[in-house]
Amino acid sequence: MTELADFGAQMTRIAGEMRKESDDTEAALRSMTKFAVDAIPGAEYATVTLVSEDKVETPVMVGDLGGEADRLQRELGEGPCLRAAVGVLTVCIHDMRTEPRWPAFASAAAELGIRSMACFYLYIDGDNSGALNLHSTVANAFTMESLQLGELFAAHAATALGAVQEKEQLRTALSSRDIIGQAKGMIMERYRLDANEAFALLARLSQDTNTKLVDVAVQIVEAGPES
Repeated sequence: MTELADFGAQMTRIAGEMRKESDDTEAALRSMTKFAVDAIPGAEYATVTLVSEDKVETPVMVGDLGGEADRLQRELGEGPCLRAAVGVLTVCIHDMRTEPRWPAFASAAAELGIRSMACFYLYIDGDNSGALNLHSTVANAFTMESLQLGELFAAHAATALGAVQEKEQLRTALSSRDIIGQAKGMIMERYRLDANEAFALLARLSQDTNTKLVDVAVQIVEAGPES
């Protein structure tokens, strides 16, 4: 229990570092994946699997072998990473050579040299889901302690990732507001309109061209003032 408490304190520190140091979601995922390999007993490689309605992707990985495991699951449409991501659970394979649940994946992964895996559900805000995946070339590499630490890690990492996503969304919103304001100012000057009329013109252009308002604003700003 003391070791888990110590690990929890370490994860709180790491989560704080991720929130401060990561400027975007991909950077946060990369930091989290590296921390997982360093902190969880048995882990040699790691990946993050993100699952949405139309695709499965691996935005970051530590070690090519983990990336190959994710590639196999995308091609075969089965495997522990996908199960953990969509099933909101922890999945462990103790020995890939005797794994019965995903025979096609297990056989191919064993050929790569992967012997054991541990996959943890990773909460992703919105419609996406994800999993933090650990890999080892040693059978039975992940003990009960490893699984408990991994679940704790994934919970803390998801919290940190959520904070990074909120900051990213806020920056995007502020940037959009600024560019729209700049475009509105250019329209006011060019066509001698007041603020409300300029925004109405922007909105009309957006509607007529079926283009996002911020994209219309970008086009106006990039075009520059009329000579």
